[in-house]
Amino acid sequence: MEFSGQDGLRLFQWLLLYSAWEIGSGQIHYSVPEEAKHGTFVGRIAQDLGLEVGELVSRLFRVVSPDRRDYLDVNLQNGILFVNSRIDREELCPHSPVCSIHLEVIVDKPLQVFHVEVEIKDINDNPPVFSVTQKNLFISESSPLDSRFPLEGAADADIGVNAVLSYKLSPNDFFTLDLQNNDEQIKPLGLVLKQLLDREEIPELHLLLTATDGGKAELTGTVQLQIIVLDVNDNAPKFDKKLYKVRLAENSLNGTMVLKVTASDMDEETNGQIIYSFAREVPLNVLSKFAIDPMDGDVRVIGHIDFEESKSYQIQVEATDQGIPKMVGHCTILVEVMDTNDNAPEVTVKSLSLPVPEDSPSGTVIALVSVSDRDSGANGLVTCSLSPSGPFTLVSTFRNYYSLVLEGSVDRESVPAYELVVTARDGGSPALWATASVSVAIADVNDNAPAFEKPVYTVFVKENNPPGCHIFTVSASDPDVQENSLVSYSLVERRVGERQLSSYVSVHSESGKVYALQPLDHEELELLQFQVSARDAGFPPLGSNVSLQVFVLDENDNAPVVLPSHAGVSPMTELVSQSVAVGHVVAKIRAVDADSGYNAWLSYELLPEVSVGRRPFRVGLYTGEISTTLVLEELDGPRQMLLVVVKDHGEPPLSATATVSISLVDSGKALKASSGVSRSVASAGKAAMALDVNVYLIIAICSVSSLLVLSLLLYVALRCSAPPQGVCGPGKPALVCSSEIGSWSYSQQRRQKVCSGEGGVKSDLMAFSPNLPPCSGPVDSAEQEAVGQDNSGKPKQPNPDWRYSASLRAGMHSSVHLEEAGILRAGPGGPDQQWPTVSSATPEPEAGEVSPPVGAGVNSNSWTFKYGPGNPKQPGPEPKKQTQVSFLLRRKGEASQPHP
Repeated sequence: MEFSGQDGLRLFQWLLLYSAWEIGSGQIHYSVPEEAKHGTFVGRIAQDLGLEVGELVSRLFRVVSPDRRDYLDVNLQNGILFVNSRIDREELCPHSPVCSIHLEVIVDKPLQVFHVEVEIKDINDNPPVFSVTQKNLFISESSPLDSRFPLEGAADADIGVNAVLSYKLSPNDFFTLDLQNNDEQIKPLGLVLKQLLDREEIPELHLLLTATDGGKAELTGTVQLQIIVLDVNDNAPKFDKKLYKVRLAENSLNGTMVLKVTASDMDEETNGQIIYSFAREVPLNVLSKFAIDPMDGDVRVIGHIDFEESKSYQIQVEATDQGIPKMVGHCTILVEVMDTNDNAPEVTVKSLSLPVPEDSPSGTVIALVSVSDRDSGANGLVTCSLSPSGPFTLVSTFRNYYSLVLEGSVDRESVPAYELVVTARDGGSPALWATASVSVAIADVNDNAPAFEKPVYTVFVKENNPPGCHIFTVSASDPDVQENSLVSYSLVERRVGERQLSSYVSVHSESGKVYALQPLDHEELELLQFQVSARDAGFPPLGSNVSLQVFVLDENDNAPVVLPSHAGVSPMTELVSQSVAVGHVVAKIRAVDADSGYNAWLSYELLPEVSVGRRPFRVGLYTGEISTTLVLEELDGPRQMLLVVVKDHGEPPLSATATVSISLVDSGKALKASSGVSRSVASAGKAAMALDVNVYLIIAICSVSSLLVLSLLLYVALRCSAPPQGVCGPGKPALVCSSEIGSWSYSQQRRQKVCSGEGGVKSDLMAFSPNLPPCSGPVDSAEQEAVGQDNSGKPKQPNPDWRYSASLRAGMHSSVHLEEAGILRAGPGGPDQQWPTVSSATPEPEAGEVSPPVGAGVNSNSWTFKYGPGNPKQPGPEPKKQTQVSFLLRRKGEASQPHP
């Protein structure tokens, strides 16, 4: 006979409902039968996901399976999902009514994740299988009609209709097959006695039980039933229940009582003594976890109970009496395992997009995080968190899937890498958690320009440097890395005068060393200002500039030059009357030096004649004035040739010589000769010097007029109010006076040109003020005559104050200097102080000042005004009161000529 159960139809309806629910859940579903051949078409996955087939390779299209098995694959040429390897549904999803493969489809640019579920459809490839090939049944001959003897049914690994079994018993007169549905999970099969047994007639029966599944191309399984008819003991033990249900917590300790089964036997004595045991058909996994006491029927735990391994256990229990033959009663125990939170979540981080560029926008996906928990219910609900707090966050994308997303800005120079911890925590009590570390490195982008330590560097270079010498090194730092921090240097080209900057200096592109390409000349260029650019190798490149101020320091490379008319091989003859007084100035040597500072400070020395014992002439050490030291006599001869050496104060000193021819004549002849010589000289040089004389006269007239007016205004201002103290910066020329001698010295502001990076001309001013006593008022002529001479008769050395003049710092500051010089003289035993002026610009025969360094020497326009008596230090008759004004104008690069 054939039987089909109602549960098969219910299972089929449940599968249809589950499939309909999955279709509406938002995933892409495909189905493929198990055991499909390699290359079997599953679906057009690229088209269904809305992706272009041509972009699959460029967007790194890939399919990831959770169990890392390659059952399915995608052809990147046409976007078709196909079967890649053999799929056995029973191996993949044992004892599961629904079997599917979950795929993660990942594409980049931008990063996207799709979820695809492929349902594996069952085919009828597994026949029904009985646990044994032969089953022995002991049935008492006294068994009443309709007695039922349970049998163990066959098992089919397929599902659905393929697993719906029908049974057929071989034809016989005593037994029929009975299939009862007492419970959804238990479907006992049994033999029903339809005719009383007679052991003497039929001691044994051999029947064949056949199980047939519901698939197309039906498959069958058989078991041999050997029925042994027993005699005498005609009552079998009987359990209180046919089915026992019990719940058991997983991880229960060994020895834990599961339940107690009880059976009764109406027979007496040995026929009523019952022994409990598990049926021989009970699987080994049940025998390893449970045991039953044979005497009292207690079922206890003897092994590890794991909910994740099996959610329930079905145990067949037998109660056997001690009669002859033995009678057996049967029942079933259904043990349902209750889950406890004994599994920590598992965290998996994959598809890392590292390193992260520091200019990545907010919302950039860094990594994909998946979590899982083998527990069920609240114990399997997992939540994720990210620590420490920072510019990253976790965004839930699909059930237990998260994306690690950048939500703020990152700066590699501040934080080069982030060590993140993803924590997954389940909902159990107590909660369990697991962590996964994610190291996020930040990639550098070129967002920092090279920077110099200072905006301006000052460099001092001596003139006449060798070509190509290293004068300075610039260095810029860039906090970026790799090519973004590789700094190259270059000049910011511009014109310096009429030439390009690159003709003066160059900079090494890698080391930043600055080289002077040609010798620098202080007299030509005192200050060179330019900019050096530092640029990195990033994209786009970033750069910055630094300014360099190169001061050219003066060296003594220019010898003094004697100005006409005492220069050359044919000097002018000076006519001197024999009756001149001692100290009379007969001539003055004028010389200039193109250097500055000490190198331009000139001194004069008269070379002694070898055969002459008497020396009636002397020369001022710093004035160049030749004056008489003795009363001239006839013994001195009618003609004197004097050789004057002009030296500077450089290291080593340089010198020049001047020749002075002096003719001694009588007083009357001297006057005529002087006028005649003057006329001849004037007529000879009239044509050559006409232009210069006119220019000098115009400048002299304008200068004298302006200075007289200015001096008068300053005098009135000084008389009316005291001058302000501590005033810095350029101002009006100061007038310095002395109460004891009544003389004034005035010096115009000196301006020098410097070449700067801005191309303009700068004029700086630095003031020097000698320590003069305050002016107490004018001094009358009697007082002037009382202090007219000095007993020493020798010029004193310059006052040390000039050494601290601002002119010494001309090369360092490239500034223009204003020097205010005054002369204090007194009679014998009185104070005698001198302050330096410009000797080459002072043609006064009465002046006796010391010539100091004034920046660039005489490369400026200077006027010196002196009021008062002549030089009191020279012996001779008392000089008359006189007021002399002398000046010298010379432009840089022009030859200086004395005033006619």
